[in-house]
Amino acid sequence: MGSRHRFDDLFAEFGPITIRRFFGGEGLYASDVMIGMVFDDTIYLTTDSDTRKAFVTEKCRPFRFTKRSTGEVVSTHWYSVPERLYDDPDELAQWARAAHGVAGNSESTRKKLAKRGRVGARTRSAGKA
Repeated sequence: MGSRHRFDDLFAEFGPITIRRFFGGEGLYASDVMIGMVFDDTIYLTTDSDTRKAFVTEKCRPFRFTKRSTGEVVSTHWYSVPERLYDDPDELAQWARAAHGVAGNSESTRKKLAKRGRVGARTRSAGKA
């Protein structure tokens, strides 16, 4: 795992993020909501059917992995950030806010936050408006 603060400048316009171990990579969290992940030095943000369109337009690729048990390649809803956004924190913040909205509204996130008694936490510190 790299420096815990290596993305601070990149996400400065979005707001504070934390990095936590996540399988063979790292998870990017805004508050208690996982908005992205990092594998092999590539940032991926979570998407839904609406937000995914922008990633596809930019020719971004989904995160893929191969199941050990079957050899099946699985494409996920996590898409790589367009390369140009690594030099544009203002626009990256917009994409990160969209990912936060997707992640914060997912059923699994709502269940996790409710279990911890923190349902409102996702909206209070969800990045700068």
